[in-house]
Amino acid sequence: MKTLTVEHIVKRFSFEVLVGHHMLDKTLKKTKVRRPGLEFMDKFDFIATEHVQILGKNEINYLHTLTDDECKLRIANIVQYDPPCIIITSNQAEPLGLRQYCTEEHIPVLRTPDSTSEMSAKLDAFVTKEMAPEIAVHGVCVNVAGIGILLRGKSGVGKSETAHTLIGRGHRLIADDIVVLKKLSPQTLLGTHDEKNKEFLALRSIGLLNVVRLYGRAAFQEESRIALDIELTEWKDNALNNELELDTKFKSYMDVPIPHIQIQLQPGRDVAGLIEAAANNWYLQQQGYSAAEEFKKRLESEFNEGSQ
Repeated sequence: MKTLTVEHIVKRFSFEVLVGHHMLDKTLKKTKVRRPGLEFMDKFDFIATEHVQILGKNEINYLHTLTDDECKLRIANIVQYDPPCIIITSNQAEPLGLRQYCTEEHIPVLRTPDSTSEMSAKLDAFVTKEMAPEIAVHGVCVNVAGIGILLRGKSGVGKSETAHTLIGRGHRLIADDIVVLKKLSPQTLLGTHDEKNKEFLALRSIGLLNVVRLYGRAAFQEESRIALDIELTEWKDNALNNELELDTKFKSYMDVPIPHIQIQLQPGRDVAGLIEAAANNWYLQQQGYSAAEEFKKRLESEFNEGSQ
């Protein structure tokens, strides 16, 4: 899990620092921001600790109605739970006493022109992604027709060459060789690059390619949710299963199960086309459609008509 500080979010969102230029090394420990409400009451038994606190128009307007001492009292109800910082949205004027009190308590105060809802959504997404548990795996990550796919296999099996063919068909590279997987939730795995390999694709006999320089911005994507795990393997005679519909297998990464498919390689076999078919078939399955089920229904209908 990456260590994230207030300075990181100041740089990312260009916050104006009202208080605490020398306190931006404070660490963010929670992934969700909070908007205080009942916390402004004189007594409130509990709020979740260590969350970034956002003050929107309602909160700021309320604080502006208070005296300096009353404002300090309300702010104290938040500060006691050790927020890494307080953010004022919509470029509002800071309430009386906030600057002095937060300076004394070593709480940075930031300001943004964004609305409360906009900033909450953007900051939640950014912090969740940056603080997510992550691992690095050997493989290639591509986005095929909007579907994130992790390609794996032994070194030299043809993962990068297959990715290059997919790029030529209008799909996008995420990462080559080293793929960083981030666990955003128990069901969500995000694939991205490690910065060093961003936009690069290594092809044997050719060398290192920058896909953006060669094929344009549409050839690369920063990240993608992983929907399929596809393993490329050497061809084995009599090893392919020709059932109408195979039972779904899964590969687990950080306890997140991902549907797994194995594709055997053979000269002349359109592997990129098979990956496109797998991606499109996965999408149809998410919509509740099964080609095997439809085929079985047709057979049953024909059988029933013939038996009448």
